[in-house]
Amino acid sequence: MLAELIREQLPMDRLMIVAWDDEGAALTCLAAFDAQRGDGEPLPATRNLSASDRRVLRSWHAQHKVTLLPSADSPSTSHPTRILLGDLETASSRHWLALPLVLAQGGGGAAMMSAEQGRSFEPRDVELASQLADPLAAMLDNHHRLHELRALREAAEADKRSALTRLGREGLVDAIVGAEAGLKPVLERVTLVARSDVPILILGETGSGKEVIARAVHDQSPRAKGPFIRVNCGAIAPELIDSELFGHEKGSFTGATAQRHGWFERADEGTLLLDEIGELPLPAQVRLLRVLQEGTFDRVGGHEPVHVNVRIVAATHRDLPSMVQNGRFREDLWYRISSFPILLPPLRERTGDIPALARHFASRAARRFGLRSQEPTPDDLAALLAYDWPGNVRELQSVIDRAAILGDGQRLDVIKALGGSPRPASPLRTAAMEQPQQAGPMLSLDEAMRHHIAAALTATRGRIEGPYGAAKLLRINPHTLRAKMRRLRLDWSRFREPVS
Repeated sequence: MLAELIREQLPMDRLMIVAWDDEGAALTCLAAFDAQRGDGEPLPATRNLSASDRRVLRSWHAQHKVTLLPSADSPSTSHPTRILLGDLETASSRHWLALPLVLAQGGGGAAMMSAEQGRSFEPRDVELASQLADPLAAMLDNHHRLHELRALREAAEADKRSALTRLGREGLVDAIVGAEAGLKPVLERVTLVARSDVPILILGETGSGKEVIARAVHDQSPRAKGPFIRVNCGAIAPELIDSELFGHEKGSFTGATAQRHGWFERADEGTLLLDEIGELPLPAQVRLLRVLQEGTFDRVGGHEPVHVNVRIVAATHRDLPSMVQNGRFREDLWYRISSFPILLPPLRERTGDIPALARHFASRAARRFGLRSQEPTPDDLAALLAYDWPGNVRELQSVIDRAAILGDGQRLDVIKALGGSPRPASPLRTAAMEQPQQAGPMLSLDEAMRHHIAAALTATRGRIEGPYGAAKLLRINPHTLRAKMRRLRLDWSRFREPVS
């Protein structure tokens, strides 16, 4: 340790590092070393001085010889009188040396050294000790910085807990409303796959709760203590995708003033949710495929591969099979991320969850807005159940928030809140995902059905029966599905993966 190195150069048997605040009032002994203990074990590192300690020290300073190193920037000579020097009862025969330590950000401290029994510090020792001022001051400065960072972190944690309380959340993840009703089949599939590291593809309309399901996968996995990071692929500018996902090295491009870790590195040992993965451009899809296959990537401007251990959960509301056929999504990436698809039903297909969701959002809105909590009435629930919910759960939350504000804590004005909801012309939707609006003539019913069944067969890799088959996804009998496929001339075998 540092004290032992100093003892090799100076006739010192005791060293104490003491800090005080800007006014010299708050005193703390940060570290102490006593060679007389034999094993060199440090004394208790931290001790705050009481008022009686300071009175004793003032009396002690008047009786003992102290050599104070001269320095224009040093604290005044009164500072050492406030420093604890160890066992005061046995200090009368010792020669002490006080080395003031001045910090750049204010405040300061001192290094106090006592000479060995029967010895005193010579001018050569004083000159040598003066060279320790800068490194010891830097050590003391680092201590203060770490203390400040710890205080800032505790304040940030307190702010986060306060914000979560105002939002009506007891932890980082909301309780999943509908777990025993409309979402029960979805959560059963989550339980099946969570313990493995298989990539998961969550299919569902916008606002249906794909991130909630991804968090449920993470929380039930062995990676639950690792990071969970969500990246909206559609919100990243194309020219910044590589830097955002994989990071960059300093100087790799204009503005790269420091090395930056991408989202993959930040999610190491955890889960990375690639939301709206269908928005990734083709070049980024190629690099993403390499990460999934090899677990390595290169930072922008880097030359050494970076290894990561990340569980990938992808989510989209797009029709990825159609995008594959149109060349807008790589087929090999599709097969890689769709190992285990999870279909999230839209809110209009699980209306039984609407009352529970409405009560949940009403309670949360009351806490967020400082209003008295109000329950939705039977008339409110009837209006909510009659609505089509094109925006799904996210829209329901917005409606309840608006109803709470309009009701001003006296009631939920659901009727007026729904009246203000935008009702766009509903595009054709499938049970699996929202289809983008297509220009040109509308598809015939048979063509739309053929397209829909093909999407289900692609998602299940040609499997028809069983819990992971297309019939289960489409919620029809397997025999009925086969009959429709024969009528529509759909060959299931072309959707199956070739056996290697």
